[in-house]
Amino acid sequence: MNQPAETQPQVSLAQSSPTVGTFRERDGALEWSGRQETVRIEPWGPDAVRVRARLGGPVLEGLPGALLDEAPASPSTVKIEDGHGQLTVGALTVEVNAEGLVRFLRTEDSAELLAEDRAHFWWPGSRLYTAVGNGHHRLEQRFAAYDDEKLYGLGQHQHGRLDQKGLVLDLVQRNAEVGIPVLTSSRGYTLLWNNPAIGRVELAHNGTRWVADSARQIDYWITAGDPAAAQRSYSAVTGRTPMLPEWAAGFWQCKLRYRTQDELMAVAREYKRRGLPISAIVCDFFHWTHLGEWKFDPEEWPDPAAMVRELEELGIKLVVSVWPSVSPLSENHPVMEQRGWFIGTQYGPMAHADWPDKEVASTVQVAFYDATNPDAREFVWSKVKENYLDPYGITAFWLDACEPELKPGFQENLRYWAGPGLEVGNIYPAENARTFYEGLVATGEEEVVSLNRSAWAGSQRYGAALWSGDIGTDFPTLRRQIAAGLNTALSGIPWWNTDIGGFHGGDPDDPAYREVMVRWFQFGALSPLMRLHGFRDPGMPLGPEMTGGPNEVWSYGEEALAVLEKYLRLRERLKPYVLRVMREAHEEGLPVMRPLFLEFPDDQAAWSVDDSYLFGPDLLVAPVLTAGATARTAYLPAGASWTDAWTGETHEGGRSVTVDAPLDRIPLFLRDGERLPVAE
Repeated sequence: MNQPAETQPQVSLAQSSPTVGTFRERDGALEWSGRQETVRIEPWGPDAVRVRARLGGPVLEGLPGALLDEAPASPSTVKIEDGHGQLTVGALTVEVNAEGLVRFLRTEDSAELLAEDRAHFWWPGSRLYTAVGNGHHRLEQRFAAYDDEKLYGLGQHQHGRLDQKGLVLDLVQRNAEVGIPVLTSSRGYTLLWNNPAIGRVELAHNGTRWVADSARQIDYWITAGDPAAAQRSYSAVTGRTPMLPEWAAGFWQCKLRYRTQDELMAVAREYKRRGLPISAIVCDFFHWTHLGEWKFDPEEWPDPAAMVRELEELGIKLVVSVWPSVSPLSENHPVMEQRGWFIGTQYGPMAHADWPDKEVASTVQVAFYDATNPDAREFVWSKVKENYLDPYGITAFWLDACEPELKPGFQENLRYWAGPGLEVGNIYPAENARTFYEGLVATGEEEVVSLNRSAWAGSQRYGAALWSGDIGTDFPTLRRQIAAGLNTALSGIPWWNTDIGGFHGGDPDDPAYREVMVRWFQFGALSPLMRLHGFRDPGMPLGPEMTGGPNEVWSYGEEALAVLEKYLRLRERLKPYVLRVMREAHEEGLPVMRPLFLEFPDDQAAWSVDDSYLFGPDLLVAPVLTAGATARTAYLPAGASWTDAWTGETHEGGRSVTVDAPLDRIPLFLRDGERLPVAE
């Protein structure tokens, strides 16, 4: 029932005409209406609520977003009295005043976790809708800033910062920059901006502002709790990752690129001849006839069935690169264009990038299939199934360029099946992963893994692993990957990795680069997924004939090989532990790569450590991140004792220790007497 605000509500007299709204309870939700705006707050899982706000009518259902269709049932109470509304669900209480300002409190002690904040005492308020036409608005949602607050998550970025307070980040998908709008606060809340619109988030010292360039309503989800509890809650409402297959927990070998079946098989056989552990090998781009035909070129890959059969006998999984782009030379282009299965454009032809293709001397203008369209997803999967799965049993795919890789990147010119580009553009990589997940599951496949260059909130439920894109090959770049991986972990994506050694360059004969490779390989062995990749010197121009320099573990000289082999074998010994931690991700939503504060939230010093991490709950990893280093200082969290996994020396937590780190050693510490087979 409706209940008017009190006759003389406590509103700001500084406003020329303050809004006095009305409250009502509807189906367990609290609604406030005023000045043609509706705000709806409803329980959405334990200790969590979903907030939607719209100008010009009731909130809309069925818009694209990351939340699952059904929220976990959660007991809650709604109170409306004295011109205020209150909703309580577990550890979270939401208060709304007569003017529609929202505050989030910890139920236990009524401490403020987060509160909306006006932009100005007169206008605008905490929510701003600027019309851009056809019922869409440029949306702004403002919250207060807190001097002591630290903020984490927001996907994967290359700025090198773990705590992102003070930054402005575009909410957009680009190679190596992955926008996942999930934010974890040191104040005890996690917030999902449940909106795939292109925009930005501003984490300033005078306020936090979320911006969508063009959308129909504000939509976000918030939960109360420490980071671990928040990860459990977040994954429950956006979907948990499948269980990682055992093969995927081992070592993946690839380079840019193996040009033929003979090249790839020679590498696989050499790993086995040398007795080196290997679980997967990757067939990269340009293996196809034409871009967007999704099948092997028989001139370069004459007998895929024999290749897959021999790889299986060697215990190696074949992973095949599949791009979402379609060349005009592809046999699939005419039918896809006619049936509307490409991303459309507001102006100009349906061409989104220029790209080399076979049988032409120059680049061609390629289109991207519309992964938000279920018919387009079904068609693409039918071709992948017809050309890879049915004849050869290939079930693992590398989904490259899935931002999508637009050139130029004008989302405002795009029309997706799900909506205009500015409104839905960020959801594309998740929907592309969905193509392969739903296709494989429909065939009865129980093990689903895809390797993706981009992701969005909820990608994890489709078995999507993320890698950090095409990055540099030096120590500063390696250093930045620690923060990138940890923030990805706090964004709900537990399967993450880097190109070991970086992507752009690196001379295998250069001693300085060999050191980078060794230190990066050590980090890779203690990453959720372990994959060697890169475009090594000497490179070749982009095109169907290209390949990079050698990039196998024996390519870096005997001294480096001895160390790399040591960490290949370490990864093999740790596989049972890796799979145990992966099961925690699958069943509880906890990440594999963890910031120290996830396990030790009461240790204030742990919230600032950005150069080391926990691999699962029990193994602290302190990668060596500078050239020439032979020692490493690492902080050990308070509340546990830590044993040097190499020497057996034990240290009490709550302090930093300096340990030896010769070239063949990455400092590792075991928690509270945990016994893992680190030392041989």
